[in-house]
Amino acid sequence: MPESRENKVSCSNYRCEIELTLEIIGGKWKALIIWNLYLHNIIRYNEFRKLIPEITQKMLTQQLKELEKYNIVSRKIYPTVPPMVEYTLTENGLELIPIMQKMDEWGKKFVKNYR
Repeated sequence: MPESRENKVSCSNYRCEIELTLEIIGGKWKALIIWNLYLHNIIRYNEFRKLIPEITQKMLTQQLKELEKYNIVSRKIYPTVPPMVEYTLTENGLELIPIMQKMDEWGKKFVKNYR
């Protein structure tokens, strides 16, 4: 279960579950990370840097750790030198995809009609 609101996410401190969901997947980078994992299925750490070149290494690491903590992303480490790390969406992460597809559709419609 998520920690107290002081550490951002707490199930008992939200007015509705939408607010909790946005807290877990919101922000500038998490949606892009999730969407890219959906599009590519498996992504190695360095591939994220190519897919999202604006994200810093520190921010990417932080965002991936948070998504892994909430069981949105799975991390697999291969015992090689240097270590190879791959990320995939978990079942929880895959459940977000229909929501994100609707958000993508809405955003495209909004941009088209916005004046």
